[in-house]
Formats: sequence, structure tokens, C-alpha cells
Amino acid sequence: MFKSLRLTNFKAWKDTGDIGLAPVTMLLGTNSSGKSSLLQSLLLLKQTVRSPDRTIHLNLGGDEVNDLFSFGDFDSVLRHGADSLRHFSIGFDFKRFDDSRVKAGSLEAIYGKTSTGSVAVQQMKLSTGAREFRAVRRERGAFSIFVDDEGQPRFKGRNYAPERSISFSADAIAELDQDGALVEDLSLSIRRELEGISYLGPLRRKPERDYAWNKSKPGDVGSDGGNAVGALLASALLRSEEQNYIVDGVSKWLKRMKVAEQLEVRQQGRSNRYELIIQRDGVACNLRDVGIGVSQVLPVLVVAYFAPIGSTVILEEPEIHLHPLAQSILAELFVKVSKERNIQFIVETHSEHLFRRMQTLIAKGTAKKRDVSMYFVKRDGAQALLQTLEVDEFGVVGNWPENFFGDSVGEARQQAMARAKRMQERANG
Repeated sequence: MFKSLRLTNFKAWKDTGDIGLAPVTMLLGTNSSGKSSLLQSLLLLKQTVRSPDRTIHLNLGGDEVNDLFSFGDFDSVLRHGADSLRHFSIGFDFKRFDDSRVKAGSLEAIYGKTSTGSVAVQQMKLSTGAREFRAVRRERGAFSIFVDDEGQPRFKGRNYAPERSISFSADAIAELDQDGALVEDLSLSIRRELEGISYLGPLRRKPERDYAWNKSKPGDVGSDGGNAVGALLASALLRSEEQNYIVDGVSKWLKRMKVAEQLEVRQQGRSNRYELIIQRDGVACNLRDVGIGVSQVLPVLVVAYFAPIGSTVILEEPEIHLHPLAQSILAELFVKVSKERNIQFIVETHSEHLFRRMQTLIAKGTAKKRDVSMYFVKRDGAQALLQTLEVDEFGVVGNWPENFFGDSVGEARQQAMARAKRMQERANG
């Protein structure tokens, strides 16, 4: 689980400060305010650690098949108006609940631009407990390796360059001797944390009428939800208790949202092709033939149950094409699945219904205040600003952003005044 995130000079962010990340973290804000950049920083590191090139410092993307985003070049990421150093940084704290040897720690990486135009780590810092290990870039691509608060480097050279932003080189590990094992374990925990991210974007693939199944399950649901049906097919057809849990969970929430009564996987004859059948109002329909809301929320429900236990799910606008009740039920989904499966949800949303239901869950005690973080992102000129929404134990927000969800009281007042005026005009003939 990510415990905090900090960015400097990253896109619209000059300095976010330490952003606390809870089991359920919600990001609200106006369009193009900088919300997505917060999420993209973690996804940038995820696609970097997945890169087949271990010597790469930062994978800015470009591979449409394997990368989550294309970030362009260094100048596209660097905040406009950044100081003369022209550096940006990404850092986070984490805590793991699996069998990792290092259970908690942090990463901070500072990036700059080389004379050839590529992105290079200027400093990488790995920490756990009271231990700290740094790789600092010197002239001509050489790196100095520092341990704890020592003023002088243990060693330096071009063969000590960091790998994929999270690891020391094999030569550096060997030189660190006994500390080398700790650094390796720390990097492995960071790698697992980043690789465990599941991301679902706001633009989801339209459903097909039928699907081929090759008797395997996908690695993830895909950023557009394209593998969600594959995950459901594996769940229904592999017939393990763990897999059936996914279909049962998805069906339960579809019914809770009142968008479907049941989900069924149906084989076409004896072929390897299957269709998803949605039962609603006693009628069975192919997923392709039902309202778009069902097909758009399906990947959201699937990723909640398909993501590995203890991992992080990043969602952009999960409420798209859902009616108000279904949007509000999403809050219940996040809270319940977070508890049951130890899943962390980081959610960007514009939904008042989702937000209000989360307040209600806190007021009822169903969600603990400590388990939910809410932030509002706004723009001040070219710079993004982050406001922590102060929610008390009864779900009341003490510093509500003015008119973000509109002025419902003001609208009601204007309606009443307009109604009275028209009724008076009608009475006067």
C-alpha cells in the first residue's frame, strides 16, 4: 500500500507536499486541474519497472502495446516555469502486508535532462527504518554511492548508475557488501508495490458479442478494461473457489446497483467462444445489447476482485454512464472490498453521488475516518494546488470547495422565485 506521495516540478505541480494516501483515497477537482498527473506519476514508475531495458532511468512511453501512457519527452513532464535546475522528482512511502523481507520504506528519485536530451536520474534515495542509501549523479554519468548520513561516498563510477529508477546496479550491490542484501530486498519491495498497481482509465472498450477463451487468465484487466471479460471467463470456467469469487462478487454489485440481476457466462455450442449474458427484469440479454452503463461499470467491478490481494487499484471516473444510485453504490464497493481484500483504491471522480455516499458511510461508522482521504485539486494560473478536505468522524466536510457540486440551495431558491413569478403573471392574466 502506498502511504504517501510527493511530486516536485511534475507537470502542473510545483510541490505537492506529502499527500497522505489511505485505503480509499478520492481526488476531486475541476477539469484539467492536475488530478490525473498525481495518478500518472505512479503509472510512470510502473511502466519503468516493467521495461525490458534494466538500464533505463525513466520510461516515458511510446509503446502502445506495453506502456500505459506516452509522456512525450522530458520537457513535456517538467513543470513550465521550473527553476534553473530543471529537475522534477517523484517520491513515495509504502507499507507491505505480504512476505516481503522489507515491509516498509520509501523511494525518492530526482530526474534531469542530459546533453543528449534523454532523462537521467540525478539522485535516487532508498530508505527503510533508519537506513538510507543514495546514488548521486556526478560528471559524465558517474554516480557516487552514499550510505546513511556519511559525508563521503563509499565509492563512485559510471558502473554504479541506478536501474529503472528503483534499483542499484549489480556492481553497487556487490560493493555494499552486507548492506547490499538489504538494498536488494528494499528494491524488490518497491518493485512489487509498483508492479501490483492495477489501472483503469476513463475510456473503456465497448463489449463484443462473443469472446474466445484460450483457457488462461489475463495478467490484468487492461487500462481500457479490455481484459475484464477474459478475467470473468477465467473466473467462471477455471472453477476454482478463488476464481468463482470474482463472478460472485461482480454479480452481487451489479444487483446492488440495480443495473442487472445476474451475470452468466454461456458457451456457444462446443466452440471456445462464449458470451456474457445479463439477466434483468426476467429477460436474458447479451452484454452487447444492454445499456452502456453495465458494460462501463463491469471493468470497475472486475478489477476490484481481480487485482491481487494487498495491491493498489487506480481508477479514473469509475462513475461514467451510471445512474445516480449506482454511482453512490461505488463508495460502498470501495470501502467493503478495501476491507475484505486489503485493496487500496485511489479514485479520481467528479461524482457528487459517490462523494456524498462516502460521507454517509463515515457518518454511520461503516468507513473509518482514518481509512478515507479526500482531496480537492484546483488551478491557480498554470500551477495546480491541493486542498485536503477536512472530514470529521460524522462525515462533515469543514472546508467544502464553494460551488464545486453546484449550489443546490441556490438552485431551489431560484426555482421557487421563478415559479412564484410565473404563477403571479398567470394570475394577472
